[in-house]
Amino acid sequence: MPDHLLTDHLLTEQVNPNSIDIDTRPSLEIVGILNQEDRKVATAVETTLPQIARAVDAVVRAVQAGGRLFYIGAGTSGRLGVLDAVECPPTFGVSPDLVQGIIAGGEAALARATEATEDDPESGKSDLLARGFASGDVLVGIAASGRTPYVLGAVRAARKMSAVTVGISCTQDSELTRLVDIPITPLTGPEAIAGSTRLKAGTATKMVLNTISTAAMIRLGYVYGNLMVNVQPRNAKLRARARRIIAGACGVSPERAAELLAQSGQSVKTAIVMGLLGLDRLAAEARLAEATGSVSLALHGKSKS
Repeated sequence: MPDHLLTDHLLTEQVNPNSIDIDTRPSLEIVGILNQEDRKVATAVETTLPQIARAVDAVVRAVQAGGRLFYIGAGTSGRLGVLDAVECPPTFGVSPDLVQGIIAGGEAALARATEATEDDPESGKSDLLARGFASGDVLVGIAASGRTPYVLGAVRAARKMSAVTVGISCTQDSELTRLVDIPITPLTGPEAIAGSTRLKAGTATKMVLNTISTAAMIRLGYVYGNLMVNVQPRNAKLRARARRIIAGACGVSPERAAELLAQSGQSVKTAIVMGLLGLDRLAAEARLAEATGSVSLALHGKSKS
């Protein structure tokens, strides 16, 4: 089949009538058109919330059983997956192995765009297996078009293992949508620059990835209230953040928060339990262990939700 017949029908490849003469407009009108198109993204993502919630539940179950979350994609999609993965450790204090991003072309493709391997399904499969992907893990395949062979190859390999598969795409009834267990399809419509899926489709993809990882970490106990209580205070900025979190959660002065942080062995969670329940470090750690790391459960015996 000629290459153009593979993509001409895709929603993301269509010409957008709202930007048909964008090249003749002054700068303020250009950015206005782009902004108007971006307004459609959140609505498109909203229509997929039930599917996103299913993906979150699958990730939570997998992690609780010792599994991990993997993202895989090519080009913009791959870079967005890697971005979300690398931001999980500093935000939630988790191991870098827990959420992993794989991009076609490897690390070099993060800084310099390359399309060399995105048409090769075997490369997607081999890159996934090289990371040690297993049946207890969850794979999120990312492809705005829903047809990237690199991604489809990885998803097929994951399905053969009976692993849970999720697919994020921005076009109707794509091959990726039909292949995965949980399809997430925010239909953002034609791009302001036809086919440039780094625009609305990319923004929608980032929103979905942020939502999956953030909601999963909340469910797994890495957040108390809306505070990042698993932050690791390894530098001055993070130490200051840790003290603010402890002060706010415990209703104490910054000085007392600093004392609790020091006494806890630099654990924000432990410091909060110590401060609110009047426990020493060992007792607070035991309480958290019984609550599988959840501050809410350690304090109240049940989830605050």
